[in-house]
Amino acid sequence: MGAKTADAGLAERWRDILSVHARTMSEIDRALHPHGLGASDFEVLDILATAPPEEIEHCRVQNLVGRVHLSQSALSRLIGRLEKDGLVQRSVCLEDRRGVWVTLTDKGRERHAEVLPLQRHVLARMLDG
Repeated sequence: MGAKTADAGLAERWRDILSVHARTMSEIDRALHPHGLGASDFEVLDILATAPPEEIEHCRVQNLVGRVHLSQSALSRLIGRLEKDGLVQRSVCLEDRRGVWVTLTDKGRERHAEVLPLQRHVLARMLDG
């Protein structure tokens, strides 16, 4: 009986995490929509804007996959939209022609700075409250 109760408690905690995640992503989407961004768009911009010094110039798309929690193809489409909007720039890695670099543009850096307080406000409200 104890194992079933523990399993049920574990499953319930997992569902609570998923619920908080879904609600928070929806709130971030709503807050950033007037600025032409969604939660995942912001995550890419935020990762690029806060990259460590050795990655400040560019980041491999492959390094973003696990951090943004999108499939490789969904992330490629998202980066394509950000590039079309002038927020990021893609280039081919000269050392490994299969690799693609993503760089935050000046416009991307400005948009990130503009919406950062909105995203952080939603996080504080949803996660601290």
